[in-house]
Amino acid sequence: MYVLFGKRVFDIVTSLAALLCLLPVMLVIAAAIRLGDRGPALFRQKRIGRDSHPFTLLKFRSLPVCTADIPSDKAKTLVATPIGRLIRRTNLDELPQLINILRGEMSVVGPRPALPSQSELIEARFLNGAVACRPGLTGLAQINAYDGMTPTKKACWDGRYAACITFVNDMRIIISTFRYLLKPPPVY
Repeated sequence: MYVLFGKRVFDIVTSLAALLCLLPVMLVIAAAIRLGDRGPALFRQKRIGRDSHPFTLLKFRSLPVCTADIPSDKAKTLVATPIGRLIRRTNLDELPQLINILRGEMSVVGPRPALPSQSELIEARFLNGAVACRPGLTGLAQINAYDGMTPTKKACWDGRYAACITFVNDMRIIISTFRYLLKPPPVY
């Protein structure tokens, strides 16, 4: 029952409440990005969603305008804007994805949305059933050192999640995500 109805209700309530509470923070971040280099505050990127349907992922822009689309684990090699370094270290760049969740393109918990160029990850998720999940703001792979993983390992964690979606598991992942966010940020 949770997978069919409860998860979507949870996503709507959680994303709407978070958007309302975090709106002042989001406005300050957007203004700081705009003042920093005059480019748009939001970064839009095509990603692969549930059942391999593409959608436009929203993030606060942390890199200079016209930076190429690359997977997040490769983004550390690029030079971020001053505000970009801060929002990336604190994961505040992910806040606009609450809009993706509210629109039904994403979920609070699920596999991170892949770039269309990440064919190995997409194929592995197709084979283990994780492609049937809405992509998530956080997920089982994220709390297990996502950026250092191979596509096969990421898909393995995503498949484990897809095989056992429950409210309790989602809450465990959310709590583990907050523990991860409270760790000192990495220095780039």
